[in-house]
Amino acid sequence: MKINCIVIDDEPLALELVESYIKKIPYLHLKGLFHEPFSAIEMLRSDKVDLIFLDVNMPDISGIEFLKSFDKPPAFIFITAYDQFAVQGFELNALDYLLKPVPFNRFLKASDRAFEMLKPKEPALDGFIFVKSEHNTIKVSLSSIYFIEGYKDYLKIYTDEANPILTLTTLKAFEELLPTSFQRVHRSYIISVSKIISFRSAKVYIRNRYIPIGESYTEQFQRLVVEGRLR
Repeated sequence: MKINCIVIDDEPLALELVESYIKKIPYLHLKGLFHEPFSAIEMLRSDKVDLIFLDVNMPDISGIEFLKSFDKPPAFIFITAYDQFAVQGFELNALDYLLKPVPFNRFLKASDRAFEMLKPKEPALDGFIFVKSEHNTIKVSLSSIYFIEGYKDYLKIYTDEANPILTLTTLKAFEELLPTSFQRVHRSYIISVSKIISFRSAKVYIRNRYIPIGESYTEQFQRLVVEGRLR
């Protein structure tokens, strides 16, 4: 899941800092940087914006007054040098209130909170999906899936059964059907986090097989380890 976000702040250095932080967080997708709120209105009306990182004290209109102008504003996190607006911020249902200068670990914590709030509710692992395989449509329990291996135009789904299920689709399309308890770890592999037996360096061990962790997915996997989500 990607969170589309924008940043509104009248301080150029603050914009640059938040931009650099966003680039380090895989699930955040930066849609735009704005020096004042009114220039962001068109994007907020025409594009899908999930989250705003918003300064409070700006020359023409405060971040608080700007939010009050919307019937249903996107989720937002205040970033400001002034702590006296915190109560008003939380009364408006701010996801968090960050004081400048914001250290990265604090920004990450606020972003993780936004991710948890905004992510779709997962189907339970006793849920299921339907998969087309050859001339049949097969009901596959999510809890039975160990990992999915992608090829150019088809997949192999490894489950409790002896033989993998073959289906004609792409790994990207199949990934969109799965809850976040499944993680992409390589351009050719999606794994069920709950099925991991062990891991080392750039490999995870699942169902008597080592699955490679791609270089571009290493940081995301390490964050799962740090957050204790590999369980």
